[in-house]
Amino acid sequence: MAEKIKIAIVGGGTAGWMTAAALASLATERICELVLVESEAIGTVGVGEATIPAIKEFNDLLGIPEQDFMQYTRATFKLGIEFCGWGPENTSYIHPFGTFGEPISGSDFHQQWMRFAHSPQTQPLEAYCLAAQMCRQNRFEFPGREGDTHSSFAYAYHFDAGLYARYLRRHAEDKGVQRTEGRITEVRRNKDTGDIEAVILESGAQISADYFIDCSGFRSLLLGQSLGVGYESWQHWLPCDRAIAMPSGRNPMQPPFTRAIAKAAGWQWQIPLQHRTGNGLVFQSALLSDDEAAASLRRSLNAPKTATPRVIRFEAGKRACSWHKNCIAIGLAAGFLEPLESTSIYLIQSAIAHFLSLLPGKTAPPPLVREFNRQVDLEYERARDFIILHYHLNARDDSELWRYCRSMDIPGSLRARIEAFRKRGYIEQYRFGLFAPPSWLSVMMGQGLMPEHIDTLACSVEGVRAQHALESQLAMAQQTLNSMRSSSEFIGNYCAAATMEEFS
Repeated sequence: MAEKIKIAIVGGGTAGWMTAAALASLATERICELVLVESEAIGTVGVGEATIPAIKEFNDLLGIPEQDFMQYTRATFKLGIEFCGWGPENTSYIHPFGTFGEPISGSDFHQQWMRFAHSPQTQPLEAYCLAAQMCRQNRFEFPGREGDTHSSFAYAYHFDAGLYARYLRRHAEDKGVQRTEGRITEVRRNKDTGDIEAVILESGAQISADYFIDCSGFRSLLLGQSLGVGYESWQHWLPCDRAIAMPSGRNPMQPPFTRAIAKAAGWQWQIPLQHRTGNGLVFQSALLSDDEAAASLRRSLNAPKTATPRVIRFEAGKRACSWHKNCIAIGLAAGFLEPLESTSIYLIQSAIAHFLSLLPGKTAPPPLVREFNRQVDLEYERARDFIILHYHLNARDDSELWRYCRSMDIPGSLRARIEAFRKRGYIEQYRFGLFAPPSWLSVMMGQGLMPEHIDTLACSVEGVRAQHALESQLAMAQQTLNSMRSSSEFIGNYCAAATMEEFS
């Protein structure tokens, strides 16, 4: 049997413990020896509370029981995001984790909807999306089997990120991960190869490994500071550079969606957990001071705040590469895109998956390193384009931020997607990448971008047949919706945390 690979993970938090738990569960002790180094004295960002459906796949792959995890992390369900004030005045739209109708005679549903959009019988596009209507009416039920009426959506979670990291730590340690407490004071590198040989702790202890995974957050202690890998800023496309986080009392409705509310200098999030509401204001510091942002956020809360405001400074972008020498950066150490579409935890998860799929021996062949960097770069760039889309299509005129974003020069990859949709409603399906066509459709149409022409092939479907299919799908979605319980009732019966008195 080949010699075991030793991997040292530097940093805990969500990124560190997701990495440790995944490697311990999927690579096993026969392949890897795992140690995680973290210091209780060094805090984590720890405000990420909203996720996307890939997180369920991650938990399932690790064998994590959903009810137990949801109770421990005070989690609620998430079916999408409501965007308020991003498009035409006084409007909102849902970006759902589900499809808008089913294809009609081989034609995309939205193409047929556009044919009859001006008919009195045709409802807004969102009405044909079961997940969006579940959000609007605060309903929840598990998806059905493929082919069932209610198989057209997926779900994610809102949870306490600090509790999730703690939950994964227990899972990882049960599977053999060794945790070492201590602050790193020195990173020792090989004089010939430049690889990291060991990290030295304040106590004098030395931890050596074949690979070092940098989960040290924005500091990027190994990849950025020690190995000198530069940072590629995307601030010219994503100009917000601050966030104020401030939790408040719980929302008893426990709606199954995150809310993103556009404001003059940025946007505000609202995330319902079982024991609290996560709130935050993402903004451009050139337009608003930290104190002004905190005051603005405090005024908008629907319940008393439960903690003092916390300021998070960031610059959207990524490291020039995520794997250099024998160091792999995961999470904030590799890059950050801002929390608009809850991509941070997904980008951690995808980096772990790519590393596992390419898991080398004790030394990594350069082609594997290049392939990892190519895959991770693609994930970041496609997530970046989707987030920029929201800003670029905004319909606001109440600050320089929004006017700038509307007129700025955007990446060519995004420009091509917008123009393809504008011309005839075409949306490319990524082979690799996070967001599927229904996500792009929801944002583009939700923010007022309508195609100039309909796909020619869609018009070949007989009109009466297409209209009947629209009516039938609408009725079926409404019938399915009416059979569902409220989100709060579902959570109360399925995964209510054991000590709800702590939340009052």
